[in-house]
Amino acid sequence: MMGQGAHAALALVLLLLLLWRQAAPIEVPQDPKILQDLKQPPTIVKQSVKDYIVDPRDNIIIECEAKGNPVPTFSWRRNGKFFNIGKDPRVTMRKRSGTLEIGFRSGGRPEDYEGEYQCFASNEFGVALSNKILLRVSKAPLWPKEVLEPVVVTEGSPLVLLCNPPPGLPPPFTFWMNNAMTPIPQDKRVSMGLNGDLYFSNVLAKDAHTDYSCNARFLFTHTIQQKNPFTLKVQPKEPYNDTSYNATDPYGGRRVAESTPTFLSPSGSESSKMVLRDEQLLLECIAAGLPTPTIKWFKKGGDLPGRKVKFENFNKTLKIVNVSEEDAGEYVCMANNQLGSIRHSIFVQVKAAPYWLDKPTNLVLAPDENGRLVCRANGNPKPNIQWLINGQPVDSSPPNLSRQVLGDTIIFRSVQMGSSAVYQCNASNQHGYLLANAFVSVLDMPPRMLGPKNQLIKVIENNRTFLDCPFFGSPLPELRWFKNGQGSGLDGGQYRVYINGTLEIKRARSEDEGTYTCVANSILGTAENQVRLEVKEQTRIVRAPERQSAIRGSTAHFDCKVKSDPSLSVTVTWTKDDKPLQLGWRLRKDDESLTIPNVNEGDEGMYTCTVKSEIDQDMASARLTVLDRPEPPMDLDLSDPAARSVRLTWIPGNDNRSPITQFLVQFEEDHWEPGRWQNLSTYPGDLNSVILQLAPFVNYQFRVIAINSVGQSQPSRPSPRYKTSGAAPDAIPRGLRGWGSKKDDMEITWEPLLDLERNGPNLHYNVWWRLKDSGDEWSNVTTIGSKHVIHNTETYVPYEIKIQARNEFGAAPESNVVIGYSGEDKPTDAPTGLRVSKVESTTANIHWKPVALNSVQGEFKEYRLYYWRESSLVAGLVVSKEKKTKGFFSTVAEPSGILSDLVPYSKYKMFMVVANSRFESPPSNTVEFITKEGVPDAPKFFRINRRGFDTLQLEWGKPLEPNGILVGYLLKYQTVNGTRLGHPQFKNLLPNETEFTLRLPDRSVRYKFFLSARTQEGAGEVFADESPHFANEENFTDATGLVELTDASVASAFTPTPTPLAPLPPTTITPTTIRTSAPTTPATTPSTTTTATTTTTTPSTTTTTTTEATTTTTPPVLVTTKRTDQNVLVAPGREIWNLTVVPNSNYANVSWRHNFPAGSSEFVLEYTLESNKTVKVVAVKQQPPITVADLIAGATYSLRVYSHELNSVSSESVSFKTKPAYIDQVDIATQGWFIGLMCAIALIILILLIVCFIKRSRGGKYPGGGCVTGFTKYLVRDKKDLPLDPVDQKDQDGSFDYHSDEDNKPLQGSQTSLDGNVKESDDSLVDYGEGGDGQFNEDGSFIGQYTVKKDKDETEGNESSEATSPVNAIYSLA
Repeated sequence: MMGQGAHAALALVLLLLLLWRQAAPIEVPQDPKILQDLKQPPTIVKQSVKDYIVDPRDNIIIECEAKGNPVPTFSWRRNGKFFNIGKDPRVTMRKRSGTLEIGFRSGGRPEDYEGEYQCFASNEFGVALSNKILLRVSKAPLWPKEVLEPVVVTEGSPLVLLCNPPPGLPPPFTFWMNNAMTPIPQDKRVSMGLNGDLYFSNVLAKDAHTDYSCNARFLFTHTIQQKNPFTLKVQPKEPYNDTSYNATDPYGGRRVAESTPTFLSPSGSESSKMVLRDEQLLLECIAAGLPTPTIKWFKKGGDLPGRKVKFENFNKTLKIVNVSEEDAGEYVCMANNQLGSIRHSIFVQVKAAPYWLDKPTNLVLAPDENGRLVCRANGNPKPNIQWLINGQPVDSSPPNLSRQVLGDTIIFRSVQMGSSAVYQCNASNQHGYLLANAFVSVLDMPPRMLGPKNQLIKVIENNRTFLDCPFFGSPLPELRWFKNGQGSGLDGGQYRVYINGTLEIKRARSEDEGTYTCVANSILGTAENQVRLEVKEQTRIVRAPERQSAIRGSTAHFDCKVKSDPSLSVTVTWTKDDKPLQLGWRLRKDDESLTIPNVNEGDEGMYTCTVKSEIDQDMASARLTVLDRPEPPMDLDLSDPAARSVRLTWIPGNDNRSPITQFLVQFEEDHWEPGRWQNLSTYPGDLNSVILQLAPFVNYQFRVIAINSVGQSQPSRPSPRYKTSGAAPDAIPRGLRGWGSKKDDMEITWEPLLDLERNGPNLHYNVWWRLKDSGDEWSNVTTIGSKHVIHNTETYVPYEIKIQARNEFGAAPESNVVIGYSGEDKPTDAPTGLRVSKVESTTANIHWKPVALNSVQGEFKEYRLYYWRESSLVAGLVVSKEKKTKGFFSTVAEPSGILSDLVPYSKYKMFMVVANSRFESPPSNTVEFITKEGVPDAPKFFRINRRGFDTLQLEWGKPLEPNGILVGYLLKYQTVNGTRLGHPQFKNLLPNETEFTLRLPDRSVRYKFFLSARTQEGAGEVFADESPHFANEENFTDATGLVELTDASVASAFTPTPTPLAPLPPTTITPTTIRTSAPTTPATTPSTTTTATTTTTTPSTTTTTTTEATTTTTPPVLVTTKRTDQNVLVAPGREIWNLTVVPNSNYANVSWRHNFPAGSSEFVLEYTLESNKTVKVVAVKQQPPITVADLIAGATYSLRVYSHELNSVSSESVSFKTKPAYIDQVDIATQGWFIGLMCAIALIILILLIVCFIKRSRGGKYPGGGCVTGFTKYLVRDKKDLPLDPVDQKDQDGSFDYHSDEDNKPLQGSQTSLDGNVKESDDSLVDYGEGGDGQFNEDGSFIGQYTVKKDKDETEGNESSEATSPVNAIYSLA
């Protein structure tokens, strides 16, 4: 049994699946090309409503529109019979439509056309039906004429005024009004029922009126019909007093019988109500009684549906919208007052007209396919389902084997061409009906592609991508995708093909680019289309704008840097608060940013950068908050007055988006400095009421300034004046002192009290004095000034002094006693026995005999030593004889001191005096002494030049301070290979040598040199440098020619600060010199770390800067620090970076990057020659790159760039070295341009020789020594014969003669050999003549022949032979 049950269930499932598959119709795309050729039965697309009420004043229009192919034709039935439109001249049908128009211009009554209408639309494939349209004409009948008797009612009784409006179509809307056309007031006691009657739960005497009129408004005719008014008379049980009426006692204190509640509507204890589904349910309960009853509602067996329930008409009406079956049941209304309650039950039934559960839809099938139509409806009672085909009952139509009707379903099997038809489903019950048309169309059509041909699709990388291939065919074709015309169909993996033909690529990559082909295939044919796919890089914002706050008037800058596919063009747009941003003269936009200069309040908002390409977009937003100074405080008020205080209260102003941090209270007084506002005190920003501490006897007024992070607000309006009462002074005069301006007087001075310290009028001072420790009576004086002089005093004696301030209100406390002294006189005795001992090279011990302290005749300050350098023991060295002083404070019996910082090997003189505060004594004896010999300073300069292919020329200058007799120089050198140093070699040089030639075994080897001068005391400071590069050796920098940073970059950390905003007194800081000494042992470290630390102290701040740099060569670096100040103009966000220098021999190309607006800033190039620290400044207006000219070949410079307007914005300093001036002959001689130049020069020489020979043969003369001789001499002159620095000349005794450098210059045009000897020029006019001696004519012109030298001359040496030929002379340039 279990097995049979399982087989039966499986068979049922298979049957259901088969039916589902059979019911899958063909969806016809809404493509114009398809629809144009597609044959379809009619379909009703527009029709009038079933219950159609028309206005009798208008024409009647009954709508019926349908579509189909071929175009349908229309016909009508009226009341179930064919309606012949052609016979009625008032009825017309619109073209290509079934809509009827009935006009009455020529007469006729609309009522004659009332009835039931139905439209039929038909073509060769079937007939479609409209709903049955019940046409009725709206009616607005008049109120029947009647005479209404006055209504008389007893006070407190209930009353119903009947309305009974005339029946209209549709029913009218009723309301009650009086003769003044104002609505009758309604409340809990008086209200209108759903039937239009006016209900009084109890009548009051004030209800007596003669104009209660019921009105009916008809919607279609827009007319109002008014019923004759009612007259209501109320009979009170007691006399009524109008003056005694009030809302709490409407009966005016009269006794009216109360009654329990009774229902006026509905009557009885229960009633029933039927409502249709989805309509509106209205339940009403109106009760009578005194006092007026209240109404409550509830539902038995459940709660009221809260979301759908509304209580209206003062809770008398229960309204439920969109009624459903769940709303059926018993509803109870309860009326109660203080005498009792009453209930009424309403039984609600919910019925339903038919409504759709499954509405039949059109069915398109291919031949031999299966399908079905389903028509399911529900209602209460359950509706009856009837099928029609082309408007006729399906039961009466001819039998069709391919069609089977099963209740609410029609099943089609193996349909054939020609079986197309329109089927109608009619579901009806007693409350209404539903009619639906659904056609069955049998269609055969070969496959078609509906999309554009050869479409190009651009997509973003890594996104889901859909390639559409819309197609159609009947039967439905099979669709397959291919890539680049190869392989099998694409499906599975990252590909997915949808039933509508769309190909999904789950994650597009660059390798997915190509041509995709979709092929639709059926038994009727094949169709294909191609789509070309390009995968692009995503467009994205890589540097988005950031939220920022800007001060009003400053510049705001939003970044929006975009990265996108190079093949896509992108547009960048900016919006503010989602509205397009208007770019103009102020707002500037470039490809990567938005700049808003001079920000104001209107610029605040949310800024959005949107970058769009043709296929994607990205956006980023940031808020700009504009900060401003706060608004001034308002409404200053003074309260709580006291003798020395008052309370000040104010209202803060708007903080302009920057919180107020402080309030500054200022005051102005009208006596001492009227009109001048002074700061009184500051208070936190969260206070607005403070107690001010004041001074006596001042007439104050106050004002308040608000302070936030942006700045200060404008001052508030002044407060009312407040004057404090007077008092005795509180303050003691400051700065009390006694001192002598002359030897026989003493001046007593003090600082007068400030104006606000006077505390009252008539301020004066009491001054007392007496000799110290004398016990005498105090002498005193009263004065209004700040000074008193005591005359005829002894010299320099102490006095006790005190002072007191006083005004009209009393005296201040006395000051403490201070000690003052009378005047000083010149010291009478001079120090004696001045001598020196232990004289070293830079120090000497000083000894002297002291003087008696009473001879000083004043305050003893110091023993003051005057000393000066009289001369140097080095012959010919001129020295400065400026006097210097050094003080020694000593009161011992045998004083002594140490004099330091002396110059070695020099003669000094000195004398000593004793000094008090004003005078010096006569001088002591003068002493001469000589300092010992010391080590010399560093050489004045040290240069390394490459003189040839394999030689280096070293040149140096003598020390500025030899500090003794020079005995020679120590030269140490070693090879350099990156950071590795070779074995050191040493060379001792004579004191008169200032150059050295080193022959190089390998031109690529570089050397590091250390040079120091020596005396008998040892070697002095070391000068270090490295050998230069070859002119064609370009591998010492990278491919872009950047210059490596050296220790000169250390100095950039201490670049001068910009000029402060306000002038400051000058501050001088001793420059810091950083030197690196060469080790005396052969072992050396590969690099040296130099640390420079500079501390700059200003009145407001102390700044310490430390910079480290590691290099292989550390020349002396001079670091100069200037005074800094906090008030320095700065530019937030402005920078200069990436400073690069590409040097040549006498110029350098400089470039840098910056973020200053174009054309808004000038730049300054500051470069320093490292050899003598000469600083040059060049201002430039153009943008980089810039060429710096007039540089020295082979020199080292440090360079930086800073803004002319904002000096604090500076680049880092870069050190670079210009190339040597010479040229590598091996490389230049092989250059084409050089060969051409030499040929041109040779041709010119040949022409000159011919001209000279012609002139000589004619007896011509050649002023100036001959044209050929002068020209050849110019060519032979070596470019290396530049003026040399002076060479020190040694005297016979071996000492140096320090004379002018000009005396030691070699002759211009001479050559210096590698061994240092100077030789005469080989270029001689005699060499170009025939004989050994040149001859001159009477006028001094040379008359020798210009011929090439004989063989004899060629044997005289290589140097003479090179000058023989002009070509050889040219090659000797290198």
